[in-house]
Amino acid sequence: MAVPKRRVSKTRAAKRRTHYKITLAVPVKDKDGTWKMPHRVNKFTGKYKNN
Repeated sequence: MAVPKRRVSKTRAAKRRTHYKITLAVPVKDKDGTWKMPHRVNKFTGKYKNN
């Protein structure tokens, strides 16, 4: 099994993790024309999916 030979410094670990970013959720247009956040219940219809 691979084992690190030396300890990774805080700075080096932080530099490696700079690309792990959270993306903002973008509102999606429903079939009925209203905008809602993904994976949320529609405020106006009260439905999760438009089926």
